[in-house]
Amino acid sequence: MTRAGAGALVALALTAGVALRTARLAERPMHHDEANQAVKFGALLERGEYRYDARDHHGPTLYYLTLPSAWLRGQHTLALLDEATLRGVPVVFGAATILLLPLLSAGIGRTAVVTAALLMALSPAMVFYSRMYIQEALFACFALAFVIGVGRVATGGGFAWAAMTGVAAGLAMATKETAAIVVPSAVAAAAIAWWSVGAGRPPNALIGRHLRRATLVGLAAAAGVVALFYSSFFSAPAALLELFRAAGTYLDRGIDPSSHIQPWHYYLQLLTYSASGGLRWSEGLVLALAVVGTIAAWQRSDGSSSGSSFWPRYLAGDVVIAGGIFSAIPYKTPWNLLPFYAGAFALAGVGFAALVNKSRSRLVRVLLAGALAAGSVHLGWQAWRASITYAADPRNPYVYSQTVPDAVRMAARIRNISALHPDGARMQVSVIAPPSEQWPLPWYLRGMPNVGYWTAPGDVLALQAPVIVSSLEHAPALEQALGDRYVSEYFGLRPELLLAVYIDRGLWDRFLATARPGSEDPGATRELDARPTRRLSAVRGAPVFRPGRTAAERVP
Repeated sequence: MTRAGAGALVALALTAGVALRTARLAERPMHHDEANQAVKFGALLERGEYRYDARDHHGPTLYYLTLPSAWLRGQHTLALLDEATLRGVPVVFGAATILLLPLLSAGIGRTAVVTAALLMALSPAMVFYSRMYIQEALFACFALAFVIGVGRVATGGGFAWAAMTGVAAGLAMATKETAAIVVPSAVAAAAIAWWSVGAGRPPNALIGRHLRRATLVGLAAAAGVVALFYSSFFSAPAALLELFRAAGTYLDRGIDPSSHIQPWHYYLQLLTYSASGGLRWSEGLVLALAVVGTIAAWQRSDGSSSGSSFWPRYLAGDVVIAGGIFSAIPYKTPWNLLPFYAGAFALAGVGFAALVNKSRSRLVRVLLAGALAAGSVHLGWQAWRASITYAADPRNPYVYSQTVPDAVRMAARIRNISALHPDGARMQVSVIAPPSEQWPLPWYLRGMPNVGYWTAPGDVLALQAPVIVSSLEHAPALEQALGDRYVSEYFGLRPELLLAVYIDRGLWDRFLATARPGSEDPGATRELDARPTRRLSAVRGAPVFRPGRTAAERVP
C-alpha cells in the first residue's frame, strides 16, 4: 500500500470516527460521574481552584485540558457550561488516539495501521467512552502514546523520542492512578519482546551510556509533567504528597472493593458478545484479528529485519500483560478497558496484514478486504446504536449506572416551577438524599444558586424550601412532616432508582394554570437566567456542597 493511499484511508477512518463521536453529543443525560467531574472543573473555571483529592476524582489533566474548550466557547462559569463543551474534550483525545497509529507504520506496516485506524474509529467501546466527560479517553490516548514511545526508543529512536515517551508517561500518571499498571506493563512487554527476537533485534544507538541518558531524559520529562499538574502549576507544591497517599487508597479499593466486583472475564465477555432485551453486541472482529496478530507475531523468524518481529510481539505482550492485570483486579467498570484495548487495535491490524500477506490469491485478498469492510460497517452501526439510539438504555452493555432521561425531566420541572416563584431561579431547593442519589442534580441545577444538599431530613431549614427532592428512604418522614402543604411527584434517576419531588401546593396550582393543552411539561420552553451566581451560599445555614464519591466510585 502506498503512503498516499494509506494516508487517505486513515483520513477517511478519522472522519468517520469524529462523526460518530460528535453526533448529537449533548443528548445523552449526564452520567453522575460526568456531573461530578463537571462540578470539579467548575471550581477551576470560576475561581482557579484545583487541589488533587487522593480519595477520588483522579488526576488533574481532564480539568486543565478542558479550560481551552470553555474559553473558546465563551463560557466562564459553571452555570454557562454545557455538555458539548465538556464532552468535546474526550472527543478530541479520542480522535488523537486514532492519529497516533500512523507512528507505528515503520514497525507494523501501512496495511496494519490502516486496519487499526478503521477498527478504532468505529469501535462501539472507543466511540461511546470518547463521548463521556471522564478521564478514560485521555488516559487511553496517553497510554498508547507511551507504548509507541517505548517501542520507538527500543528500536533506535533518539533523545527526542525518549523525551516524548516521558511526557506521555507523565500525562498518563497525571490523568489516572492506574498508570501504575499501564506504564510498567509496556516496559515489561518491551523487555520481553526485545529478548525474544534474539539476533533479529533492530540496531539501536541508545546502548550503554546513551541508553542511561535517554532513560534520564524520559524520567525527567515524566517527573516534570507530573509535578506541573499535581502542584496546580506550582501554586500548591505540597499537593504532590497527595499522589503518594493515593497509592494506598486505590490499591485497597482495587483489590478489596466494596462494590463493582466483576469476574476475571468481564472485559472479555463485554467485548466478545453480549445480548439483552433483543439487542446483541459484539466486537469479536477486533479480538479475533488481535488473536491472529499475536499468533503471527510469535511465528516470525528471529532473522526478520527492521524490528518486524519486535513490534508485534511487543504489542501482544503489552495487551496481554496490562489486560491480564486489569482483569485480575476484582473492581471493574467497563470504561477501564480502554487503556489496554487501544493497543489491541494495532495488534488486530497486524493480524489482518498477516492474513493478507499469506494470501497469494488476489481473489482471497479481495474477499478479505470485503470482509473487513463489512465487519467495520457492522462495528460502526453498533457504535451508532450504542452512542445515539440506546445511549441511556440498560440493554446497552456500554451503559453503566447511567442517568435516565426522566432525571432530566425532573430537573426541567424544578426549573419551570422556579420560574413561577417570586425568587425565580434563586428559589430555594432542598435535596435530601445520600450522596450517591444526589448526582447529577448539581449539574442540572447549576443555574440555581440556592440549592442545598442534605443527607437526612433533620434540618428545619431543609423543610422550608418550596421544592424538596428526596430519596425514597426519607419519603415517609418527609410526607409526615410536610402534610398536605405539598404535592409529590416521582422521577427516575437511574435504573430502579426513584426520587420523590415535593412541590409547594400553591406553586403547583400556578404551574397547572400555566399548562397548555397537550403539553407534557408546562413551561418547558421558558428560559431561565443563567448568569454567574454564588452557588448555595445564599441560603444561610445550608450545607456547602462538596463533590464527593459517586455511586460508581471510579476506582481504579
